[in-house]
Amino acid sequence: MENTRNFVILAHIDHGKSTLADRFLELTETVPKEKMRPQYLDAMDLEQERGITIKMHPVRMVYRPSQILNPKSEILNNLEIRNSKLEIANSEYILNLIDTPGHVDFNYEVSRSLAAVEGAILLVDASKGIQAQTIGNLELAREQNLVIIPVINKIDLAQARIKETESETADLLKISPAEIIKISAKQGTNVEQVLQAVIKKIPPPKVGGGLPSPQPTGLRALIFDSKYDPFKGVLAFVRIFEGEVKAGDKIYLLQAGVESEVRSVGIFQPELSSAAKLSSGEIGFIATGIKTSTKVRVGETLAGSPEVKPLAGYQERQPKVFLSIYPQDANNFNLLKSGLEKLKLTDASLYFKPELKDYNPPTTLPAKGWAPGLGRGFQCGFLGLLHAEIISERLKREFALNIILSTPSVVYKVTTKEGEEIFIYTSADWPAFHQQIDRGQELWVKLQILTPLNYLGQVTELMGNMESSYQKTDYLGPDYNPATASSHPAPLWEAGWDPKVELIYELPLREIITKNFYDKLKSTTQGFASMNYEILGWRPVKLVKLDILILGRKEEVFSRIVPAKEAFQQGKQIVEKLKETLPPQLFSVPLQAAVAGKIIARETIKAQRRDVISPLYGGDYTRKRKLLEKQKKGKKELKEKGRIRIPSRVFLEIFKSE
Repeated sequence: MENTRNFVILAHIDHGKSTLADRFLELTETVPKEKMRPQYLDAMDLEQERGITIKMHPVRMVYRPSQILNPKSEILNNLEIRNSKLEIANSEYILNLIDTPGHVDFNYEVSRSLAAVEGAILLVDASKGIQAQTIGNLELAREQNLVIIPVINKIDLAQARIKETESETADLLKISPAEIIKISAKQGTNVEQVLQAVIKKIPPPKVGGGLPSPQPTGLRALIFDSKYDPFKGVLAFVRIFEGEVKAGDKIYLLQAGVESEVRSVGIFQPELSSAAKLSSGEIGFIATGIKTSTKVRVGETLAGSPEVKPLAGYQERQPKVFLSIYPQDANNFNLLKSGLEKLKLTDASLYFKPELKDYNPPTTLPAKGWAPGLGRGFQCGFLGLLHAEIISERLKREFALNIILSTPSVVYKVTTKEGEEIFIYTSADWPAFHQQIDRGQELWVKLQILTPLNYLGQVTELMGNMESSYQKTDYLGPDYNPATASSHPAPLWEAGWDPKVELIYELPLREIITKNFYDKLKSTTQGFASMNYEILGWRPVKLVKLDILILGRKEEVFSRIVPAKEAFQQGKQIVEKLKETLPPQLFSVPLQAAVAGKIIARETIKAQRRDVISPLYGGDYTRKRKLLEKQKKGKKELKEKGRIRIPSRVFLEIFKSE
């Protein structure tokens, strides 16, 4: 165990994390040269196309530090290895790397993988500098008391600002710039120095993981990810903190209260490879034999006895963004259902349920949950907007589905007069009229924005147009003082460096999710700003149900739950868009937005005129009069029927416009 190191790579999206992992695989000869490809650990097409890590990927590497024999080696002089040169040169180091996602949507998964290791490589792009998610991931690592190895990547780029990035990183970590390793992962420059630093700085795993009170059975492991296998059941990706586990052992999932028998165990090379056993300090997988993926949860404690005390930090992953998914072709409903079920096997954080229980188009009043024109669909919950985008894209690619997505919404919580708490995901969850609402609550977040100083004014103006509470401003980099910058420019400022400003705000989650905030921020700052957020908790808000009426009848598919102060604006926006997109009828069609039966906005689609007397040439006026009266009576009868057909393109246009 003394020669084992467990670590992760932390970075903002597109800072070169997967490329650095590729160099590690090459240096340690974990993957043969003939099989090597770019972004090797990113197995999904979406990951390779977008250059982001969506699913975490563990890998076990065996490293032999051959360069350590050279007494003139800069690596040797920098690392001050205490062991003798011969001992280290002849040693094999087991390096367990977990390649984690960088996006805020998956920060819980990142936090659990951080709990499974002792150290982290903090990777920063030399051309972009510190980003918001860099700081967010760093804070998660500090909470786990991990050893941080700072690395600046992409020093080979013409636009690289190495000194500025070095200054920002040193200021963020409160260290000397000399401690930062500067590399080019693409060209392999100085990459082996990073592996040497991992060996020197990151401690080996402690016996028992440093956890208090040894357990009676000796087995206690943390599940940081999982994968479904149709033959072996759920494969739990684990870090063993105490004891050992092998095929045939009884295991218990403490939070889920599930018992099972181990089918097999193994390690990641990076493909799954069987092993005789997994011992304390090791990272590997356990074939649990459990066929239900939702029972094996990230953060769960796997133990050899139900009496074992669970590891700290477990949370239920709760979806925060909700939208409905419908097939464009109603005949593809079962295909959509099958696709979501298969994705659920590999992504336990995906939540979905049918939008309706019974699909029988009504003859009079619409059934609850029935979406005319859209047909049957599913209400889906996601960890964030990126998570929703990934799932929808996989449905299109892997199952050849054309789908319609509703507008993203967030979860609310209301308390009735009787004291019952109800979570509101869609308007269909709104309590009945007799259950009066006592109070409503919504999720608030702490928003962290990192922007160049040049765009500070634009970002401040953008936040001023939102329901937000300003907290503080920090300037990144020790060489910049905003109070004296105009009269006494700092050296880096004279060289054209644009200092980074960190802005902290508190605001409702709906402001970020439903108002396309990320795109607005990127547009305002020409793509230079970045953001990160964390959930703070529930805060009070006055909520109402906004109903949309067409011909005086409620169209439930357009209804939504909104803050009371936004009801008029959203209601007006919807009826105006409906006026533009709904086809005209032979009679006038009133479009209304209402709250608790009170009309707050209205538009009218004028009747489509049809000249019924054009075929008549001359003759008595009474003939024309009879035709006009007949037309008027027909229009009245049509209108009294009270329903028009809404084409599916109308729903699509409404969702797009929002």
